[in-house]
Amino acid sequence: MKAIEVSIRQIGNSHGVVIPKTVMAQLGLTGGTSVELTIEGEALVLRRPTNSVRKGWAEAAREIHEAGDDELVMGEFGNPEDSELVW
Repeated sequence: MKAIEVSIRQIGNSHGVVIPKTVMAQLGLTGGTSVELTIEGEALVLRRPTNSVRKGWAEAAREIHEAGDDELVMGEFGNPEDSELVW
């Protein structure tokens, strides 16, 4: 891809760059996509995260539930007198 020039814009107390729609489409990215930001030499580089921190958590939780191993360990309240609290 040929280099394109974009402006750095003020966004609140931070700054940002608008990624053109055509670039987003070419990379298969959508709004809300998480990326990693690194500095390599004198370049800012955006990449898809290599491993999502919570990747697989939903499936693991579902498997634990299906196995019936998701009961509360501490019980409903940490202290017996907490059951009298009104929320």
